[in-house]
Amino acid sequence: MNPLEPRPIDLPTLVDPTADVSFLDDAKIIGAPEDPADLPRWRATLAEWKAGALERTRYDGSHYVEPGREWTQTAYSVALVWLWDDLLYDVSTGTFTPRKFVEHGVAEFGGYDAIVLWHAYPVIGIDDRNQFDFYRDVPGLRELVDDLHGFGLKVFFDYNPWDVGTRRAARSDADEFASLVSDYNVDGVFLDTLKEGDPAFARAIRAANPAIALEGESRLPLARIGDHALSWAQWFADTHAPGVLRAHLFERRHMMHHTRRWNRDHSDELQSAWVNGVGMLVWESVFSAWVGWNARDRATLRRMVAAQRAFAPVLIDGDWIQLTPEIPDKARAHGVYGSRFDLADITFWTLVNRDEEDFEGIVLRSEDQVGDWYDVTSGVPITADDDGVHLVVPGRGVAGIVRVGATAGASCRATARRLGTLPRAHVSESAFPMRPAALVAVPPVSGDARIGATVAVPAGSRTLTVTHRRRETGLYDTAPYVEEWKPLPPRLHDLQTVTREVSLPGISVAVAEVTNAEYFAFLDATGYRPVVANRFLQHWADGVPVPGTEDQPVTYVDLPDARAYAAWRGGRLPTEDEWQVAAGLEGFERREPLVWNLTESEYRDGRSRFCILKGGSHYRAEGSDWYADGGPQEPEVSFKLVLTGGGLDRSANIGFRCAG
Repeated sequence: MNPLEPRPIDLPTLVDPTADVSFLDDAKIIGAPEDPADLPRWRATLAEWKAGALERTRYDGSHYVEPGREWTQTAYSVALVWLWDDLLYDVSTGTFTPRKFVEHGVAEFGGYDAIVLWHAYPVIGIDDRNQFDFYRDVPGLRELVDDLHGFGLKVFFDYNPWDVGTRRAARSDADEFASLVSDYNVDGVFLDTLKEGDPAFARAIRAANPAIALEGESRLPLARIGDHALSWAQWFADTHAPGVLRAHLFERRHMMHHTRRWNRDHSDELQSAWVNGVGMLVWESVFSAWVGWNARDRATLRRMVAAQRAFAPVLIDGDWIQLTPEIPDKARAHGVYGSRFDLADITFWTLVNRDEEDFEGIVLRSEDQVGDWYDVTSGVPITADDDGVHLVVPGRGVAGIVRVGATAGASCRATARRLGTLPRAHVSESAFPMRPAALVAVPPVSGDARIGATVAVPAGSRTLTVTHRRRETGLYDTAPYVEEWKPLPPRLHDLQTVTREVSLPGISVAVAEVTNAEYFAFLDATGYRPVVANRFLQHWADGVPVPGTEDQPVTYVDLPDARAYAAWRGGRLPTEDEWQVAAGLEGFERREPLVWNLTESEYRDGRSRFCILKGGSHYRAEGSDWYADGGPQEPEVSFKLVLTGGGLDRSANIGFRCAG
């Protein structure tokens, strides 16, 4: 499989007028015909399919009128964010910063309607904590949810069905998640890796909140549109003339969110969302791999969501003409296409330009020229005359036209006028906004560190071979699947080997990890207390090591806790490279039980933080490739630990040693 090409399952389904239309039941996107002369038959086939599908499924649509779930129909922009994204969490104070995150969303993307608070993967599996522990252990999480509600956002938690090998709770997954829904006032559930939720799971969480909304990750089966209010349109390939999203055509109140997580150009998804009247998923940092949106696509989404929110009733309830025939041949030949939505005395046209170059000219030839006309995406005044509507549709961008008739309400007219005079410029800059992860400065040491027995790592340049498992995190700062369609084995989770040229300063590395007794001596001497105490030395009893564990590696410490101890000893942590070289020297040891070692190799890109772990541990979570790596590891193996907050980095299976 060429990873840069869509898989057969991702391709649009083309209409075959000679076939039974029920074959469209499984389509992701129903592709559009190349020949405009085929459009009338194509639209008729869409209508025939929908009527038959409604009858075959005995669809009643009651799910969409459930009180409290109406918000899903207008959730046009959803952010998926690591719970400890630097915009959402301040690691220096250990507090959440929802206002900072919301203001960024408004400025860059036009604001969000909902947010997925992602919490465990790719950390889960480093110890036996399950996915529910990773939510429940977060200090201040309920307050964060309440604050996000106060800013007008709905909140999703994610459910990981593959989490079967960590600590098992007394209750079922369904009951555990239902408890989260109740305790944290959750609005929606994102079904990680699932197209649809298990009916028993859905029943349990709806008992906790009858209005809870389910969102699957890919193509939603036709039969489940009746109980899943939302779904992702992830890795949906399209035809040149934009096709129709099958699930949204079947049920216009069903919200879909386009996303191709590894893409650096989102114009295809944006344009499909625009002509279909659906939304977008914004995911800037994919498990610490930076995939931020370019300036053009951010500006396009800002233009889109303002108009979508204002005219949502027209998009949801209006008559929908897919690939409206009002677009002149010249504009269509350039790559301009669009939909028309009519409701009462309001008409909304959503236009896209598939070409890289702007199109300026007549974009609509409407027989009915009466009413007031507004470009609701750019704020540039327009007029309609006998020749039609003259407009600029930007290259790889969108334009939206609203015509308000004589009988439209005053509020609608005022909204159209406001949007039609509010400047929202298209931005042509499509360069990827690079955000390299920078190594946090390694502290200097004086050379008289008191760290016990050591091995000497000589100064000089070396060539090191590093092995890592290719996960969605990547290893350093590069997204592992740039512009790729859905990564699958063997490219997903395979072993990768890289060669690194390093220059070492010359340093001594402790032969073994710091013990519980040694860390107790540090606390006794300094009175050290972390900024956030959650999980700190959780394995101790009444503030002291459990008898019999004094000589075991100290765990339940995070990077600042380890650094504080090393500084007290006059040293620091070894870097990943120093640790790897030291591990090959005579005298280097591993204490029991085996634990991962923190290193002085922390990286930050302004949105996420990570640290390289070395050595492996005695623990391995079984049952899923999505778990963090476990078990003993050779010195050349590196594991990228995406850092959290609130003390959640503290693990039973992570310790450290010193260098100086």
